[in-house]
Parts: sequence; C-alpha cells; structure tokens
Amino acid sequence: MNRLSVEDQRKLSALCEKIEKNTQNFLGYPVSKDFDYSELVELLKYPVNNLGDPFAECTYAVDSREMEREVLEFFAEIFRAPKNDWWGYVTNGGSEGNMYGLYMARELHPKGMVYYSAATHYSVHKNLHLLNMPNIVIRTQKNGEIDYEDLSNTIRMNRHMPVIIMANIGTTMTEAKDDINKIKAILNDAAIQNYYIHCDGALSGSISPFLEPRPAFDFADGADSIAISGHKFIGSPTPSGVLLVKKSHRDRIARSVAYIGSLDTTITGSRNGHSPIFLWYAIKTLGYEGLKKRVEHSLNIAAYAEERLKSIGIEAWRNHNAITVVFPQPHEMVRKKWQLASEKGLSHIICMPNVTEAQIDELIADIMKYSEETILL
Repeated sequence: MNRLSVEDQRKLSALCEKIEKNTQNFLGYPVSKDFDYSELVELLKYPVNNLGDPFAECTYAVDSREMEREVLEFFAEIFRAPKNDWWGYVTNGGSEGNMYGLYMARELHPKGMVYYSAATHYSVHKNLHLLNMPNIVIRTQKNGEIDYEDLSNTIRMNRHMPVIIMANIGTTMTEAKDDINKIKAILNDAAIQNYYIHCDGALSGSISPFLEPRPAFDFADGADSIAISGHKFIGSPTPSGVLLVKKSHRDRIARSVAYIGSLDTTITGSRNGHSPIFLWYAIKTLGYEGLKKRVEHSLNIAAYAEERLKSIGIEAWRNHNAITVVFPQPHEMVRKKWQLASEKGLSHIICMPNVTEAQIDELIADIMKYSEETILL
C-alpha cells in the first residue's frame, strides 16, 4: 500500500488535532470518552463482521459472536429479561434498536396505533415514517415525562385498536423517564388486551439498573423490548447499541437465509463485529460494581453542577436521579465552546463518567465572563 502524500498527511494530522481539542470541551451530548481500548488495536487488522443472528451458526467465521452473546447475557440479566425468553443483538446505535422494537410491534399488531410523547427522540418519527405506522403524539409534563392523563384519554378514544407504546427511559433534553408501571395501569384500566411496549433507553437504560429507587423500565415491569446505546454511558470509539426483545416475539418473524447459512433476524444484515468486542471489554474490565461507580460519579457531578449554577443565579434543575442538568441558554460563545445542545431557550449539560468538577468550574467561569460582558454592552 502506498503512503499518504504530504498534503494528505497534513490533513490527517489536522483532523487528529481538531478531534483531540474538541473532545476536551464536550459537555452537551451523552457520549463517554474515558475509555482505553488500546489492548484491542490488533483486531483492527481484520474485517470482523457479525453477519446474521448472533445465536446462529454462520459460514462467515471472521466474527465476534461469542463475545456479542456475553454482552447480551449481561444486559438481559440487569434488564430482568425472562430466563428462557429473550433474544437480541448489538446494533449500530439506539435508533436501530428503536426501529427493531417498532418493527416487531407492527408484525405482532399490524393494525396497532403507536403512542409516544412530544419529547421523544426525532429518530422515532423517522422510523415510524419508514415503517408506515399510524401514530399519535402525546403531551408531556413540564419535566419532559409523558402526560399520563393525555395518554389515558387518547387510548380510550382509540381502544378498538391494539396499543403500541414507545416509552422514553431518559428523554433527549431533560432525561425524563416514562413510568412503565403507570402505563401498564392505564392499559389495564382501559381493558386493552393487545399491546406492545418498547423502551427507548438510549442513555438512561444503562444507568437505571443501578439507581435507587429503580425506575420502572425493564422486562419485569412489562417491557416487550428495550434498546440502549453502547457509545453513550459505557463508551466506544464507534456508535453502537444493544437491542433486547422477548424471544417468543422474535421467533414469529425469523427467516432463514441460505447465502449466509444463518437466520435473517437483524435490521442491517452485515453488522460491525468490533463494536461487541468494545462493549465486552468494558463490561469485563469494569464489572457490575465498576459500572455502578460510574453512575454514582455522574450523579455526584450532576448534583455539583446544579448547585454551582444555582450559586451564580442560574435557574438550573434536573429530574430525580438524572445526570442531565437543564438551565437557560447561555451566551453563544459558551454554547459553542462546550458544544451545548439547546432547544426552546434551554441548554443542558450531561455529566458523563468522564466529566470532572474542574470542567464544571471552567464552564461556570465562562458563563459568568460572558454574562458580565453582555451587561457591560
């Protein structure tokens, strides 16, 4: 293979410098960056591809299925999946997991109506369009949680149709969690017999098993499928996710494909075989207790950030046991430097495991600096 030209080498070096710089000031999006996968570099030499079903044999053998299955077993346990009735795979991200959950619901209930809150991630609307599923948007409460009264009233108006719930286990802006117990109570009160509940736990799904009190979000609470992101709370150099669903549901849509000698049960077919290795490595090196400590650290930093913002007169707030701190949108220069996501006059910081008190202090200093400059103007 030929070496890069001097100009192309310069571009590559500039890209590395830019990414390193921008990674240092990064508080607005839920992506962990405190990982070290250098021990796995050797594997980047190989075209690792987890074609097809992770639990089925495949003629393509340059794969990481064994590790993928261990990752799935770990999450099946902490999400309290039924012992002999779960299946899943490592996806390219939370959006793919949500699409699979909706696809499964559509196959089980072709005439179902999808209900989701106004605070739901934008990709869900796209998935619903792609799957051509009828849907109704439900109001949210001030904290971003679904409005249970509006949900109840709307379901009753359409109670002749099967119900498909897209529940948020941590909304994008405020990390609000929809309560599956309350949703199940609404379905029971309306005497709904045919329903499906999918939980979008992109960020908070990985955190919720370690919280006290534990939110109502998993299979034991009534979920039929759960999707999380792997690159968010755990951390990965590539986007990834985990999808878990009841195996009895999945069996109804599985198809055998002779070309790959496996079942066609996933969305994408060819799947990144490196992603499961990163997640496996993180789980094995951190363990349950290590992940719990990451949650505790993030909660402590979030509490610190909320108090520091309040101490300078900023009306900051967060949902119970959330690592997302919401506050009025600061100066444009602050938003740009810290890459703060903003919506409807509000910004937020997400206190991932890599965030430190020193970073929060620097953010506070920047907010104060630009506030003073605005006043002087």
